[in-house]
Amino acid sequence: MTPAARVQAAIDLLDQIIEAARRNGAPADRLITEGFRQRRYAGSKDRRAIRELVYGAIRACGPVPENGRAAMLRLADEDSALRSLFDGSAYGPAEIAAGDAPAQGGIAPEWLEAKLAASGIEGAGALALLERAPLDIRVNTLKAARDMLELPVAGEELAAPDGLRLPEGTPVDQWQAYQLGQIEVQDGGSQICCMAVGAAPGETVIDLCAGAGGKTLALAAAMENRGTLIAADTDRARLSRLAPRAERAGAVVAHTVLLDPGRELAALEQWRGGADAVLVDAPCSGTGTWRRNPEARWRLTEAQLARYVDTQARLMDVAADLVRPGGRLIYVTCSLLDQEGANQVEGFLARHADWRAEAVALPAGTARGGGIRLTPLAEGTDGFFIARLSRAC
Repeated sequence: MTPAARVQAAIDLLDQIIEAARRNGAPADRLITEGFRQRRYAGSKDRRAIRELVYGAIRACGPVPENGRAAMLRLADEDSALRSLFDGSAYGPAEIAAGDAPAQGGIAPEWLEAKLAASGIEGAGALALLERAPLDIRVNTLKAARDMLELPVAGEELAAPDGLRLPEGTPVDQWQAYQLGQIEVQDGGSQICCMAVGAAPGETVIDLCAGAGGKTLALAAAMENRGTLIAADTDRARLSRLAPRAERAGAVVAHTVLLDPGRELAALEQWRGGADAVLVDAPCSGTGTWRRNPEARWRLTEAQLARYVDTQARLMDVAADLVRPGGRLIYVTCSLLDQEGANQVEGFLARHADWRAEAVALPAGTARGGGIRLTPLAEGTDGFFIARLSRAC
């Protein structure tokens, strides 16, 4: 493909991604994969270049662009070489006309930028949300030790004791260590979230929003497969991915529980008031993960954010009923908005007089409200809010 044809291919994919964002359709990575399947003539270098153009344009735009051409013109405003490829050549984009306007730049839609700024995320801290995410792994201590494990690439040590950072694009899934379950791909910030649980051998621990089980596997390793670990979620498809992952990792998950939204306690009744720890990795806006999913900025609405906030508060109340006297609730969101972090802790403590926020010693993070916050700028991780709450004996 010519350079100009790559630009037009990226514009075509952007049109699909923008439309999907408006109607909450398929994510960008899936659309790109399907687009390449339809363009079998594109070689590996073409695909790499097109992907770079697509994500570069997504990151360059704040609000949802009018179309893919406007998004690419925004990127071209920052790159004269790219602008020159709008030359009207065969299979390339049409020449830039007088009425062609680039999409609006920025970090996000204006309402969302304002909420981030009110939560202390602005300037360099906001810009860091759109940088490329690193590739982090966690050494699975059920099968290996970080200091003893020999990998094809040594990696950079992270604050999380079992974490390593590898060069972008490292084919981890092809390594023998991965296939043997000795390592897992997991962001360093996510590993720190698991440390906040303080899961110990012999305890009863519930991962209330387990999803596909990334944090569940880390909890199993911390518990050394001794105790009772329960993974629960409302998403059958995501939860079904846990069993094969746990088998590869050698992780023992005592119970996998599919939840009915709004009736979670009915499914978890046998552990009511008996859990040593409950992790609530709550559904959220995902503002802390924009480095991995930059088009997510275009999907979030104020109404959706309000629904997330309501769900988070309800799940924290559900978790409170599961924790034994003297036990703990760990609240986590991959969001940097105070509505989904510090404000949630404040509201929970106002509703539950027998609970208090507990200081937690973590290897990274900055105090925020009743918890700790990790950010791409300060810690180099995905963005997280973490709070540990303890119930009076």
